[in-house]
Amino acid sequence: MAKEHSFDIVSEINIQEVDNAIQQAIKEIQTRYDFKGSKSTIERTADDKITLISDDEYKLESVIDVLKGKFIKRGLSQKSMDFGKIEKASGGTVRQVITLVSGISSERAKDVTKLIRDSKVKVKAQIQNEQIRVTAKSIDDLQEVIQLVKSKDLEFPVQFVNMR
Repeated sequence: MAKEHSFDIVSEINIQEVDNAIQQAIKEIQTRYDFKGSKSTIERTADDKITLISDDEYKLESVIDVLKGKFIKRGLSQKSMDFGKIEKASGGTVRQVITLVSGISSERAKDVTKLIRDSKVKVKAQIQNEQIRVTAKSIDDLQEVIQLVKSKDLEFPVQFVNMR
């Protein structure tokens, strides 16, 4: 039983689900009475950014609430959205850009590996590009690490993949 077991900790976004959430939010905005006659729009650009445009900051907050609700219904984490500043746009409207965050940055990966090391569970955690590979001889140790990472409220969403 010298075989090593492993899994990867990643932070990914399902772009198809994001597109579905945006389409549902647009549909709701078009049919809601409080948005009647407003210039509220949601648009996703190719570089994983979502641009929200609305008449004023109050309506923009309502658009954000609708989009967050659709993210939750589609099983997407709100932690993957990085909100930019609200800025003035043409025609007396306001705009806000949301950047979709995927991948684990090196600083965040170091924090997660330190968390795993400090737990004293007999596992090895290695940073590989934008993911963390955790290996151990016992599957129970790996499951303990998964529970540990899930219990910590990290500022980014994590998924556990490639369990071997």
